[in-house]
This record gives sequence, C-alpha cells and structure tokens, in this order.
Amino acid sequence: MTGPPIPAPRGPLSGAVVDALRGGPVRDVDVTGADPYGDDLQLALHCCYELHYRGFDGADADLEWDPDLLRLRVAVERVFLAALRADVEPSDDVDAEIEALLVEPVGPDLRGLSHHLLRDGTMEQLREYVTHRSIYHLKEADPQAWAIPRIGGAAKAGLVTVEHDEYGSGRPERMHSLLFAEMMTELGLDAGYGAHVDRVPGETLAEVNLMSLCGLRRSLRGASVGQFAMVELTSSPGSERLVRAMRGLGCGPAAIRFYDEHVEADAVHEQVVRRDVLAPLLAAEPDLAADVVFGIRAALFLGERMQERLLGAWERGGSSLREPVPAAA
Repeated sequence: MTGPPIPAPRGPLSGAVVDALRGGPVRDVDVTGADPYGDDLQLALHCCYELHYRGFDGADADLEWDPDLLRLRVAVERVFLAALRADVEPSDDVDAEIEALLVEPVGPDLRGLSHHLLRDGTMEQLREYVTHRSIYHLKEADPQAWAIPRIGGAAKAGLVTVEHDEYGSGRPERMHSLLFAEMMTELGLDAGYGAHVDRVPGETLAEVNLMSLCGLRRSLRGASVGQFAMVELTSSPGSERLVRAMRGLGCGPAAIRFYDEHVEADAVHEQVVRRDVLAPLLAAEPDLAADVVFGIRAALFLGERMQERLLGAWERGGSSLREPVPAAA
C-alpha cells in the first residue's frame, strides 16, 4: 500500500518533521511559544501520527519508532495537550455531560455547519466541507481502534461492536471510509487518502490529531472513549440535515449514501456507546470519569474552532481552505 505524498511544511516544527520524512536527521526545534492550534504545530503532529497509520510515499517505515522523532512528537504533544487542559473546563460528571449531548437545539437560525449547508449552502461550500472531513473519514474509526486493547471486559466488547459497524460489518463495500471516498468521487473530488492535507488548515488537523493523541496514549484511553462517544451521540441529526442539504443541491444517491448511512447507524451506536461502552468502562474504572469528560469537551472545543473557520470564511465570501479544490467537471 502506497502512502500519501509528504506534505509541504508550514513552519519550523513541521519543517523538522518533513525533513526527517525525506531522509534527513531530526533537528532540535524549540517548541516554546509555538501556537498550540496553529498550522505549523498541527501539521507536525499530523505527520508524526500518520507514521502509525499508512505512512508517506518515500518515507522510511521505520521512522514510526525513530527515537529522535518520537522525542520531538512528545514535546509537541505536550504543548497541544497543555493548551487543551487550559481551555477545557474539567468535570467528572459523565451522566450530566451525556445528557447535555442528547439535547438537540431547535430554531430557525441555529449556527452550525449542517444548519448552514441546509439553509444557504452552495455546491462549492459542500465540496469544501467534504474536503475538510476527508482527513478523518478516509480513515474513519482507525484512531478509535487504538483504544480496543487498552480497555477490557464488556466495554471492549461494546467498542468492538461499534467498530465492526464502522468497518462495514464484514462487508468491505459498506466500510464507512469507502462510502466517503465514493461520495468524494461523485462530487468531483480527489478521494485519495491524504490527498488534501496541504489544503486544510490547522483547525481541521487538530480535530483528527486529538483522536490520534488519545488513542496512542494508554493514559488517555478514557478521553479516547469520550471523544468517540461525543461523535456517536451527536452525529445522527447533523447527518440527516446533510442528507436533505445534498438532495436540495441535486446530489445523487452515490453522494448521499455516506450521510444517509450515518442517520440510522449512529442512532443505534448512541445506545450501544452509552449502555455497552461507557457504563461498563466506568463501572470497572471509575477514575476515568474526568478523562471521559475531557475527551468529550476537548472534541467539542476543537469542533467549534473548525466550524468557525468554515462559517467565518463563507460569511466573508471566501474559501475556508488554504488553497481551493479544483472545480468539479
């Protein structure tokens, strides 16, 4: 399997990582003062994490465990994690957090990406939105799979049940990542894994980096489950709005299938995550409650930053991408 192309650097941190991917030594880089949510730091993390997924075309696979690159990654991670800890209010009340997630706001003027695309979205904005989402959805469920060996008992079985559905329940043509790639193709977008990393900003990379950060650290297994719970408990209504938005824009069944699948699947997953993952996990390890809430709130915080990047750009009449995608044929 050939990995995606090595991205272009966006500053000294990502430059040091990219140089290492291209065969150079890992340079010492001062992370002091780096913007924890900025393009440079988030691209550096993205490149380090991708070595644990599919790697990069032309990069040595053994860089995954290069001690110098790992030291740089840990230093960068600490900056990112410290910022999240400072920006996210702590709590250990998982029940209250879950109840808040299950309340779907109503009203004609709600601010949100799916609300905007349904009310006022254009085909160009939909294609931009899908481009941003491709960074995660082309490897959907892979970051959460790291949590499977880190938890046990009933919680492990429940998590595997949800993951099994994400991977098509034994039917490769129903894998959610493949459905997303088919949607991209239908919308005239390059569906290659990692094809759009150079186009998306740090806000987009940060959302996915949080998933990898929590999945790759056993100490953050509770946060990994919390982040996954947030997605599964909240995505069904938004997916339903996106289906209606895409129909309104004239998209065909092949484009709509991905979000149509998530309307039903995530409604089921909501129950499984609450009953079969969170409940037994916290019964076995009650000390993880604060980490579960942190995972939920950190994911919401980063999601809101990404949302504002897109909506702000669109309200100004511009593109939310660093460089636009080619026009659809």
